[in-house]
Amino acid sequence: MSDSSKAPSASRRHALKLLGAAPMLPLGGVAFLTACGGGGNGTTFFPPIVPPPAPPAPPANFVSAEFTGMAAPTLSDAAAMATTTVGSTFKVSFDNGTSTEYKLAYQPFFKTGDMVSDGKGGQILAGGYYNIKNEPILDTSVPGKERHFFSDSPDGTSLLSLPNANVPGVKGKPVFAVVQFEYATRTLAGANAVTKAEMDATSAYGTLPSPIAVLTLDQDQTTGKLSLVKYHNVDMSSAHGLWITCGASLSPWNTHLSSEEYEPDATTVASNAVFKAYSQNVFGDPTKANPYHYGHLPEITVNPDGTGTVKKHYCLGRISHELIQVMPDNRTAIMGDDYTNGGFFMFVADKEKDLSAGTLYVAKYDAGYSIDPAAAATKMSWINLGHATSAEIENLANTLTFDKIIDVAVSDPADITYKKMFLDGKQNWVRVKPGMEKAAAFLETHRYANIKGASMAFTKMEGTTVNIKDKVAYSALQNIQNSMVKGGTGWSAATDIALQDPLVAGGVMAHNLAGGQKDTDGNAINSEWVPAQTRALIVGEDLKTPDALGNTSNPDKIGNPDNIKFSEKLRTLFIGEDSSSHVNNFLWAYNIDTKKLARIMSIPAGGESTGLHAVDELNGWTYIMSNFQHPGDWGTGPSKTAADGLHGKVYTTLDPLVRANYKDRFAAAVGYLTADPIQPKLSK
Repeated sequence: MSDSSKAPSASRRHALKLLGAAPMLPLGGVAFLTACGGGGNGTTFFPPIVPPPAPPAPPANFVSAEFTGMAAPTLSDAAAMATTTVGSTFKVSFDNGTSTEYKLAYQPFFKTGDMVSDGKGGQILAGGYYNIKNEPILDTSVPGKERHFFSDSPDGTSLLSLPNANVPGVKGKPVFAVVQFEYATRTLAGANAVTKAEMDATSAYGTLPSPIAVLTLDQDQTTGKLSLVKYHNVDMSSAHGLWITCGASLSPWNTHLSSEEYEPDATTVASNAVFKAYSQNVFGDPTKANPYHYGHLPEITVNPDGTGTVKKHYCLGRISHELIQVMPDNRTAIMGDDYTNGGFFMFVADKEKDLSAGTLYVAKYDAGYSIDPAAAATKMSWINLGHATSAEIENLANTLTFDKIIDVAVSDPADITYKKMFLDGKQNWVRVKPGMEKAAAFLETHRYANIKGASMAFTKMEGTTVNIKDKVAYSALQNIQNSMVKGGTGWSAATDIALQDPLVAGGVMAHNLAGGQKDTDGNAINSEWVPAQTRALIVGEDLKTPDALGNTSNPDKIGNPDNIKFSEKLRTLFIGEDSSSHVNNFLWAYNIDTKKLARIMSIPAGGESTGLHAVDELNGWTYIMSNFQHPGDWGTGPSKTAADGLHGKVYTTLDPLVRANYKDRFAAAVGYLTADPIQPKLSK
């Protein structure tokens, strides 16, 4: 007998047939058939339909970025002139048609002179100075008020990450900032100095060994905010201490490339009171410091635990190193030379990611050098100054004095074996001792470059940077005057740079980079990143008479550019000022495609914009590192007082405000541009 009792009835078969032909329930729909038989207990006959997850939104890719600038602060808001002021915005546009706009602000990690964590449960003085034994150097200029010297001049900064970093106290991701401190403006005795004589008598400039610190920062992975966890002072004893470190850059291999500016003149060091004071502070002996140990390129390597080590390279020329830029080949480097009668120098390393050996070059320009952005580019060639290793030049520095390398006269010796030249605007007649060419090239580089016929005319060539996509490098000329101008102080027709008029406000030059270049001896230069032509990119504008605030150059254009850094992704050149023509110095963003210039930050009056580093993406977040130095450094005017200098119209109002903000003018800040409420991102 068949089990006919288990077969569905005709009406039920018809219902199931209809159901089988019904469309699927929509996403998010609810099962509605219950008690359809078979269960006998009112449960669902079919299991509930679970909707599939929604497909992820397609990624929004970065398209462009734009900065909207701020107005320069005025005395109607004196408080804004006496501190860091940011009123700019940053807009990021994506390929899905959306955009995100960020309101920018400034976030300091500390002011120099603050006590900060050493990462070991103790505290350390931010920007503090130490001798060769790593002992604190004390300011004893005011009896009864002795204290540990600290800098008011933080400068070059690099932001980086390491794959195996591990520092206690970090809750998000550890990142590191390497920060160097250029100098201290004054001793305690100079707290109230207002005349040039008083300032000179109480100056601390160049008398202290420049410290470099590694900051361990905790990167919040929700907001991108950076918070200081650990401050480590790098031991400089192996480098003989450091001399006036200025601009810096991050190497392609993730090290901090520092600088030693205004190398001490070995021929006059016996009468150099500043260098003697430096030697006393470093070694406890005013005669022990060797001038040939300074004017080189220190490299800082950060360790995973937030410490750092130094290696000083002696084979990149002994010049007024300002800010080096290594090209994408990891071998070619161009260098700023912050000097009057300075040159444009290039170094090509023997090996990638290793600056301890290579060939040094200096530029020789064709006639027609122009600072008009509409003018054609000027060609250049490169003079080979020699090849060396760092070890052999350090050995020469240890064993030679200047009189073993060169003969120098300061008046005409009436001897054709001497070459007449200008150094820092002053006349010299120089010849190289027989067999001392290598020592002269790498230890007396300015003099030797003159002898070899280089275009030694530049007035303070400061920062350098590179635009990789367009294969263009940039150099900042803080001012364009004197030795660059026909008939000016220190000018020589032999340099082939003969501008008709000065431009005190300075400008930024662009250099086309190329391969296949030969030096002036006809030998191939082993690099695809050699500057071959130069043109003006963007320049300032001198005013015939100062404006109502006291500016002597147009405050709506760049003035005396110093630090420069290029962002590949943002297609933006960032420009920081060290101005003797703007009452407040500014940080600018210049888009090289749209040609839009935007003022994005104002520095405290009397201060200088420093420590610039543009970081496109670090763990997904975008940063513009920015410090400032010596706020309230008023300078002097014709009568040699602060009241009639550049800041004469604002000095009385701003001086007490700056003093209140920055430890009586002894402090400055290290930090970065941030956004509210979240750090900018270039992805969505």
